[in-house]
Amino acid sequence: MSVFKRGNIWWYRFQWNGEEVRESSKVTNRRTAEKMESAHKNRLALGEVGIREKLKVPTLKEFAEKEFLPFIRQHCADKPRTLTYYEGGLASLLAVPALATAPMDTIRQEQITVFVSGLREKGFAVSSMNRKLEVLRRMFKLAMEWEKVEKVLPIVRMLPGEKRRERVLTSEEQSTYLAAAVSIGDEALAAYARAQVGIRATLRGETPIPPRDPYMLRDAAVLLLECGLRPEECHRLRWAEVSEGTLRIAHGKTENARRVIPLSERAASVLEMRRTVAGESEWVFPAPTRSGHIEQFSIKKQHTAACELAEVSHFPIYTFRHTCLTRWATVMDPYTLAYLAGHSDFSTTKRYVHPQKEHVLDAMRRAHEAQGTHKIRHTGQIEAAVSSSITHPIN
Repeated sequence: MSVFKRGNIWWYRFQWNGEEVRESSKVTNRRTAEKMESAHKNRLALGEVGIREKLKVPTLKEFAEKEFLPFIRQHCADKPRTLTYYEGGLASLLAVPALATAPMDTIRQEQITVFVSGLREKGFAVSSMNRKLEVLRRMFKLAMEWEKVEKVLPIVRMLPGEKRRERVLTSEEQSTYLAAAVSIGDEALAAYARAQVGIRATLRGETPIPPRDPYMLRDAAVLLLECGLRPEECHRLRWAEVSEGTLRIAHGKTENARRVIPLSERAASVLEMRRTVAGESEWVFPAPTRSGHIEQFSIKKQHTAACELAEVSHFPIYTFRHTCLTRWATVMDPYTLAYLAGHSDFSTTKRYVHPQKEHVLDAMRRAHEAQGTHKIRHTGQIEAAVSSSITHPIN
């Protein structure tokens, strides 16, 4: 044994395969230091014959708090919604003791099933449960990638039955909705005009507050319909990203979200009008929010009111993007469509394209004409069959 003292601490030193090993035992007892030296030599010997010490596997909670969350917060610092998504999923996972306190290499499908059952009892939709399972799947993948476990972790499968956005607005629905959005803006301005000559303004000296952005919903809807943007991309548009008849999307969910979209005349006109509303703001849609621009909640009430006024069944804002991409799909090749949509693969783009009856029938007419057939026989029956297949896809 070769131990020596530095101050009150014992160190050990020895030669191994021609190299000097020198380390502090961090203890003040010589005998303990000698045992630590011996243990170090044993570890080196076992390593040479392929025997390693058993890896200490963190629990799901330990991995989440010490490894996963810091990684996510660093890589998603400029994506607040993505960060909220991961933090929300983790909160649900760690609220289940059977998962949170279990070493990661001991988690089995049974525990994941218990987690899912608990979510079902609380009334979560399939889509919400799948988002939480996606967080768990990402944690498992990173744990194996970072060698925090020595065995392959179980596959986290998504639940079937998730509802997908299938709705596409018709031209009539779009027109009535946009007209309703304009009416909401007109009414806001009319109410302000009435307030200026009302009792509070003329007799009490109270100054009415002008509507901040009466046509915000109309303008946002037009950009979403004309450019196929994700709602958050529309919300975060900067004037620096608008130039020479194009939109340059600089931020997004993935690297492919960064793209340049040519502006239609209608979209360009809306942006030109918005310069007056935005004033000196860097944002196309400025708002008194923490971020400085509109958020999802900023147009939620107006959107609901527009649907009611237009007598159109309520739909999520994201339907505008599905509508745009579905229409583009009839005139664009898949590569261009995927680029303008900001997708990394065609399988994602496919989920945004919903065949419409008139497009299917028109394509078949052109195909028959190319084959020398001038018309489709039994048109009424075919239209009914096509309409049924689109409404109820064949599994």
